[in-house]
Amino acid sequence: MTDTERPLRPLTRLQQGMIALAMVAMGAGFTINFVVVAPLARQAGLSEIEVAGILTFSAVIYTVMIPVWGRIADRVGRKRVMVFSLFAMGLTNMAFLFALDAALSGLMTGMMTFFLLAFVRVWFGLLSPGLQPASMAAMTDATTTLTRAGGLGMLGAAMSVGSILGPAGAAVLAPFGALVPLWGTIVLNIGVGCILALVLPRSRDRVRESHRPKPLALMDARVLPHLVFLFVYFMAVGMIQQTVGWFIEDRYQFVDTPANSAGETAVLFTGIIFSCLAFSMIIIQFGYIAPRKPDPRRILPIGLALVAIGYVCADLFHPFWALCLSFLVVGTGAALAVPSANALGSLSVSRTEQGSAAALLAAAPPAGFIFGPLMGATLYSFTPSLPLIASASVVGVLAVYAFLVTSRRPLSP
Repeated sequence: MTDTERPLRPLTRLQQGMIALAMVAMGAGFTINFVVVAPLARQAGLSEIEVAGILTFSAVIYTVMIPVWGRIADRVGRKRVMVFSLFAMGLTNMAFLFALDAALSGLMTGMMTFFLLAFVRVWFGLLSPGLQPASMAAMTDATTTLTRAGGLGMLGAAMSVGSILGPAGAAVLAPFGALVPLWGTIVLNIGVGCILALVLPRSRDRVRESHRPKPLALMDARVLPHLVFLFVYFMAVGMIQQTVGWFIEDRYQFVDTPANSAGETAVLFTGIIFSCLAFSMIIIQFGYIAPRKPDPRRILPIGLALVAIGYVCADLFHPFWALCLSFLVVGTGAALAVPSANALGSLSVSRTEQGSAAALLAAAPPAGFIFGPLMGATLYSFTPSLPLIASASVVGVLAVYAFLVTSRRPLSP
């Protein structure tokens, strides 16, 4: 190995694994709100549009602040920003939990509830986005041109797993109280922050920029089609994640019982649905994708078609077991589609630029969640089935595009 092939700041496998765990915690802390907050905020008197507006505004700030925190990480060090972001995520979620609990208890009503929840959520968007750019930069420093795509891909996969496991964990914690799942992610964020503070090497001075791969432009013609593709996909996913809790609550009309309140039951059932999603994603990822490494061009349209079929079945079939099976199909499709789309985007550039391409593609999920939840809530206000139909239609169009266009492109430049 020559000097140019040595990592700028090597990390052990344990340290890289802990950074991946931090991305799992981040994904869980970001998406748990779609399971817990969506149904409970409505019980606190907010409309679907108001709930989606709070989460969408936070997502806008979060996305805008990602590059800002990336520059801060360059100045003060990756480790400091990663640890700070995890603590900020845990503490801002804690403040949001207290505000939501006060609204559910009747201490606040009307627009006071809306403005307080929005104000608290703004701080989440301002303070917590540093983990993603700092971890990407740390992994770039810790890898070579030959291993960079794999290292950054591991972080992307870890965040995806966390975004599913977080809501799925609500199924386990919901019987102890409707707000307990939020406490679970708070403890996870702060706990992983403490682990990173102990395990990672201390932040060092900024390395020479000439040694770092040059960032790709947002409008780079090689990556832009893949970026738009992922943005549209996650916009469609955001429509479902925002509304699935309401869909379950309205379809099955839960009532208070001596054992559980209606809100706890709604969180439990929503968590079960996300557990089905997570289970099938993990099985496909580690049982098929990892060992067999199929051609991403071949499995991308198949995965997208399965996601669209799962959404249609979720609308058509009423029993809860059928809804679970539908989301098992969605999870299978997502496990095939998302890694394939990311891989194709990374492979669209030269080997030395794959790390920069992976970092650019990582902006697609939060950008999609700026528009998806608000669109889903708006459609839901007309009829509960519209978000599922709209998402299935969008993903179906992507499947046709992937089959007719993407599958016929060369695998690498």
